[in-house]
Amino acid sequence: MGGGRTFLIGGGWDATAARAVYEPFLRAATGPRIGCLVLDEGDGREQFGRYDAVLRKVADCAPVPLLVPLGGEFDPGDVQGLDGLLVCGGLTPAYQEAFAGCPGRLGPVLAEIGVPYAGFSAGAAVAALHAVVGGWLDDGVPVCHEDTAEDLEEVEVRAGLGLVPFAVDVHAAQWGTLPRLITAVTRHGLRHGVAIDENTVVEVGADGRARVSGLGRAHSVRPSADGSVLVRSFRAGEFVPAG
Repeated sequence: MGGGRTFLIGGGWDATAARAVYEPFLRAATGPRIGCLVLDEGDGREQFGRYDAVLRKVADCAPVPLLVPLGGEFDPGDVQGLDGLLVCGGLTPAYQEAFAGCPGRLGPVLAEIGVPYAGFSAGAAVAALHAVVGGWLDDGVPVCHEDTAEDLEEVEVRAGLGLVPFAVDVHAAQWGTLPRLITAVTRHGLRHGVAIDENTVVEVGADGRARVSGLGRAHSVRPSADGSVLVRSFRAGEFVPAG
């Protein structure tokens, strides 16, 4: 139980949604020690405190701070002794850089020791094999608001952790990032992408089945043979087709 399960959270801090967002992950954890990986831009302890408070309200758990300094790298060996790993939100390109040594390595470690992974916002984006890390322009043409760009100009896709086979974008309905994911799929030749609303979770099991829960929707983007894309939205209780 736990190993191979990945929980992708689209962001959001609605207190009324906390149980729906975090309880599935905390139930999958093999014990109380939940590592909270925070990219520390100078306020790491404060940011950890936000997640610590929310997790403790949802379940009887013991969050553990894993603070990675800006420009530093996370060591997959640091998950030893944990019962669950939550990768938190922040500047997505910087999180991707912090995991530079982890693609292809973190997943097997988590599976071996039976530890589930949850990603909140940036943590969800970098869980993908191909990580959509930001940007707001498609060849100079705006596709989403500049405020969502993560300090990047053109929409950018980088190597992710490979925990799920599809690309991920977050804050979909709230920030209008679905067009960015469409751009990433079409421009970078990706087979599948999923944009997740805030206060919404996509749980991906070891068998690859992806179930939606929470308050919003998950929006699947696939390329079509004619060069366009097929977009389908899935609500809580529904499964996003794998692949």
